[in-house]
Amino acid sequence: MHKHGLSLQLACQIDWPEVMARPDTRRDYGEVREVGFAIIGRRLYCVVFTQRGGAMHIISLRKANSREVKAYVES
Repeated sequence: MHKHGLSLQLACQIDWPEVMARPDTRRDYGEVREVGFAIIGRRLYCVVFTQRGGAMHIISLRKANSREVKAYVES
């Protein structure tokens, strides 16, 4: 479990080719991080991730908020 009450195991269900992602430029993390939106089941989730050595590392996974859902639907 992490702070959003979701198991990061849920990220195993992400269909990565369908993820809408952009670089996370809010601060310098010392690595390139991306913020993406993915549908798992019938719900939209926000996932923060980075790639290290060819492997995907999930940093955070949470349910998308209503503003994010609206932006996702309108895109």
